Formats: sequence, structure tokens, C-alpha cells
Amino acid sequence: MANLALTMACGPYDRTDGLRTGNVRPEGIDLTYLPIQSPPEIFARMTNKQSFDLSEMSCSLYLTLRTRGDFPFVALPVFPSRLFRHGFIFVNANAGIRAPKDLEGKRVGVPEYRQTAAVWIRGILHQYYGVAQETLHWHVGGVNAPRGPDGQDVVMPNRTLKVDFIGGQRTLNEMLASGEIDAMIGARQPAALGKQPQVQRLFPDYRAEERRFYQETGVFPIMHTLVMKEALYQRHPWIVESIFKAWEESQAECIQQMRFSGTLRYTLPWLFADLEEIDGLFGGNPFPQGLEPNRKTLATLQRYLLDQGFIEEARPLEDLFTPIVLANE
Repeated sequence: MANLALTMACGPYDRTDGLRTGNVRPEGIDLTYLPIQSPPEIFARMTNKQSFDLSEMSCSLYLTLRTRGDFPFVALPVFPSRLFRHGFIFVNANAGIRAPKDLEGKRVGVPEYRQTAAVWIRGILHQYYGVAQETLHWHVGGVNAPRGPDGQDVVMPNRTLKVDFIGGQRTLNEMLASGEIDAMIGARQPAALGKQPQVQRLFPDYRAEERRFYQETGVFPIMHTLVMKEALYQRHPWIVESIFKAWEESQAECIQQMRFSGTLRYTLPWLFADLEEIDGLFGGNPFPQGLEPNRKTLATLQRYLLDQGFIEEARPLEDLFTPIVLANE
């Protein structure tokens, strides 16, 4: 029997190089890997046109729409993108924001209100720093390039919010630098950071803050998951194990290559110091796959979606992610 030909759209990550180059081949599958840099492009093409068999997907968007019952995709417990977000809270120094509570009552920019990074940041600010979310006035738009009306959020929470779209001629970066907004959160840095002194991070030593957060909670925020067409899953449920095993093999190969000490694989001068920190903090693997190693993190994200009004109930995670059945379990 011929292999099944499938397409997967995902970022050009080091941990997926084996899948992209074909050095790692999923069992029974001829995989075409489309390395697309922009996650929103992948999400839009998948949700609007079902352009791929499998694709990277915003985890908050998936959990929201799958819980609401109107999403024709099912997620594998595979998580391509994770990132701590304390370093993605930016302020105008003239707004008098010195601590998280100072954000209350302020004008805050965000590229998409429902963006996973924004969900995490709002949840963390509320849970760990006591920031009252209802006091914030949100301004939605492009960060470093304008975004037209077609870029407005289509998935919003079921509650009253102060949200304005800034229009297709302006950017959040410009507004933050000029003081028209007081702060900005999201997945991308404003271009003015490091160039205009008034644009600063809320947490100057954000790495220390993020390390402390992880040590206290064990949560390394998940940004994206991997979805496949549900109709394809119903026809060929074996695909999930093939992809899962191949993903783990590709990731293990990446970590092994990164640890070669003869030369620097990446242009990071202190790569080996970072690897030592990874060993001490994450036990050597900061990107575990599967449901169980990520249960607390996923449950936290689901709780933030519930608290912020995106979903009305928290469903069992087993209902939201495909089971993985392996011989060694």
C-alpha cells in the first residue's frame, strides 16, 4: 500500500528540521512540510480554507472554538510553540507604570484581544499581580505595520469590554512611543523598543521574573498546538501516532545536535550556559509533548479562557486532544 500524502504547515523551527528536511519520516506518510514564518498566516489559511491536512494553530483559538463546538479540526497533544510572556509587556515610561498594578485604568494596546499571548499575559497579571482586568481600555491593531478592518478580532469573549480598533493607518508601536497608549502586550515586540527610551519593558529583568514564575508554578506557557482536519482523523486515526512519534524523533535529534560541544550550532554565544540552565530548570527538555506532561499548563490556559469570558465551561482535556497510544505505554 502506498504511503498517505499529507501536508503540514508549521513554523521553521529547529525542533522540526527533521520533518522539514525528510530526515525523519512519519510511518506510512509522505509528508510535505510547509515552513511558514508567520503563525497568523498559517492559522488564517487553515481556518478559512482548510488549506493543509495538519497545521500549527493558536492554542487559545483552538480551545475556544472546539469548546464552542464549531471547529472542524482536532488537536494532537503536540505543542510547537511555547514562550514565557513577562518580557512582552511594554510601557511608555511617561505613563507612570512602575509595577503591574499601575496598569489599572490605563490604555493598553494588543494586536488581537483573543491572541494566546494576550490571554496568558492577562491571566498572569490578574492571578499573580492582582491587576483588575475590567479597568483596562484596549486598543486593537497592527504592532509594527498597520492592519485593516479585516484584521479585527472575530472571536471575542462574552462580556462587555472597552475595546477600540485603531484603524488601518496606524500602529500600536507609534501610539506607544507617542504616549497615545500607555502600554502594549502581545506576541511581538514594538520596533521602538531599544530605539526610543520612553518605550520600555514593565519587567526590566524579565528573564529572572519568568524563571521565578516557572519555579513557583511549573508552567511554561503553551502558545500553539498542532491540529488536523477532523474528517481526516476519522478516516485515518493512525495518523496521530505516526506524526507524534516522528515529531518526538525530530525534536530529540535537534536537542542532540544542539548539545554538540565542538562548535556552536546556533549563533548564541552562551548557548552551553543556556543548556545547563535548561538541564537544571526543565530536566533537559523544555518542550515535552503529550497530554500528561502539559496537563497543568493546558488547564491553566483553559481557566484563563474561562475567566476572561471566551468559553462558558472547562471541558476535560481528553475531549479536546486526540489520544496517543504507543506500545511502550
